[in-house]
Amino acid sequence: MGGIWPLVIMLVLLVGMFYFFLVRPMRQREKKHDEMVSELEKGDQVITAGGMYGVVEKIDDNSIVLKVESGAMIRVTKGGVISKPEL
Repeated sequence: MGGIWPLVIMLVLLVGMFYFFLVRPMRQREKKHDEMVSELEKGDQVITAGGMYGVVEKIDDNSIVLKVESGAMIRVTKGGVISKPEL
């Protein structure tokens, strides 16, 4: 019997690698997205998950009202706003 310690060490290393290569970067992206959404103000240009460009007209607790190029107003969830375009 070689013991169980080599197996335990390999399992701990595998879990550590899983955390640092998958979980941690995902949490950092979520944190960055949450910061971007919390800093949105009326008049900011944004891109939605569907690829629509719009200008922020109103911000509610869970949603954002956008004015698109045609003049139409649409309501999207805060999670539906992906980014602010680089100008």
